[in-house]
Amino acid sequence: MRKNLFALLLFVSLLAPGFALAQAPVRITPAERRIAETITADKLSNWLHFVASDAMAGRDTPSQGLDVTAEFLKMNLSRWGFKPAGDNGTFFQKMALRRDGINAAETFVTVNGQKFDYGEDLVRVSGTDTGTMSPKIVFAGNGWMVKSKNLNPYAGIDVKDKIIAVYGEGQVGGRNLVPLPAGVTQADLTGERGTDWADAVTYARNNGAAGVMVLASSFLNDNWGAVVQNFGRSRTVVDKLQPAVANQGGAPQPTVFIASRKLTEAIFAGEAGNPVAGAANSFEVGKNFSLSIALKPEIVHTQNVVALWEGGDPTLKKEMVAVGAHYDHVGTNPNAPGEDKIWNGADDDGSGTVALLAMAEALAVSKVRPKRSVLFVWHAGEEKGLWGAEYFNKFPTVDIKNVIAQLNIDMIGRSKKPGDTNPRNKDLAGPNEVYVIGSEMMSSTLGAITKGTNNGFLKLDYNYKYDDPKDTNRFFFRSDHFHYAVNGIPIAFWFTGVHEDYHQPGDHADKIDYAKYEKITRTIFLTMWELTDLRERPKVDKDLPPELRER
Repeated sequence: MRKNLFALLLFVSLLAPGFALAQAPVRITPAERRIAETITADKLSNWLHFVASDAMAGRDTPSQGLDVTAEFLKMNLSRWGFKPAGDNGTFFQKMALRRDGINAAETFVTVNGQKFDYGEDLVRVSGTDTGTMSPKIVFAGNGWMVKSKNLNPYAGIDVKDKIIAVYGEGQVGGRNLVPLPAGVTQADLTGERGTDWADAVTYARNNGAAGVMVLASSFLNDNWGAVVQNFGRSRTVVDKLQPAVANQGGAPQPTVFIASRKLTEAIFAGEAGNPVAGAANSFEVGKNFSLSIALKPEIVHTQNVVALWEGGDPTLKKEMVAVGAHYDHVGTNPNAPGEDKIWNGADDDGSGTVALLAMAEALAVSKVRPKRSVLFVWHAGEEKGLWGAEYFNKFPTVDIKNVIAQLNIDMIGRSKKPGDTNPRNKDLAGPNEVYVIGSEMMSSTLGAITKGTNNGFLKLDYNYKYDDPKDTNRFFFRSDHFHYAVNGIPIAFWFTGVHEDYHQPGDHADKIDYAKYEKITRTIFLTMWELTDLRERPKVDKDLPPELRER
């Protein structure tokens, strides 16, 4: 009976190898364990305390602190014998950034002949227009059109070549100036953006408006210094990814600026529907208005850091497993409350930056080589909009068709402590827990290897809570792996959750759970190793979300 049962099970397993692979742990050899165990909490701590130190000043893109971090990575990669895989035989893939700083002396507003100066009464948020324009102003409440809620402040209003004025009520640092109207949630934003729903900027862009003027609430006006700091800085874009003005090949973008309470009162003084007094209905303003904008553009540079560890198999080494993290953070904020003005970014994403470095050293000290090559990419500008990952995928320094999978590490250093009731830590992973995103979304093989390696090694608690493109947090779209997925490369993303210090000055290296950090890094390292030794590259065999199918 047992013999017959064994034969039946064997037959089933041969018919369904994917099922067997998904269920059986990956076998981790003693040699592989020894290599992984060269990654230690002490090393991670020492390197992270440097990368996330005050001396790096929050590693903004671009910044001196980011450049120093890049040189630190390069120094170690070079001495460990890695092959430079950036531009022209270097470890750096350079990105030209175009900064469109404001010429404050020549940027101002006039209302019925009265002049209002840049910085004092207005702050430019975005846009491509320069020079002087004299458009009409139309007031449109909070500017949100939501058809599912029968909200349309633009009914009967022609906005073409005009400036749309809207209430600004929201955050400063969070940059959420015009939040959703009362009674409207993200779930109500169904259908096509711009057709079924639109914020003021989207509506302006789609209907030919000249711009959007956000009217500062009492809160924004009382925090005007922070408004200037957060919104009045130079706008920076990656030159090859986002042409900034029409004559450089990009589509014109409506001007968006914030008006102080003083400017708002001057614009709406005497109007029957004065929004300062709480106007609710849309109307056109009768004042003579002009806006002059002068820019002082400049080109600056930053870089991705790219290195290759060549595989040992003569045939398979042309293929690569990519591992990545972003090494930038959000810099400093002199208007931050309290004494600490530096966003150190130890967890976000110093933890990923250093994890990659530790994985690189583990490869370098190993006496054996994996069969496939391993591509290390430290991305710049993730915090600005996944700049580095998008740039690398559009202008790769290697044959990206040979990348069989990408493993992304972003925030793997924190744990929720027992008894923690802080609501901002409610979704933080526990001491043996890590969120895994995307590993099963594109490839059954990658999903099986990811699970199997963990089950056969350190047995972390893998939580797939966010493994869904429809998750309202949209974590699948918010880190560097996304652009690899768009490029058709199977991805897996490790993440331990947001917390009270997320994008705050309290994200320090001494708050990291180093024991857990060590376990996660070792696990990802061996996941990478197992992928390098596969007989065949993982196939994309899943129905992908529309955002990836429509590339």
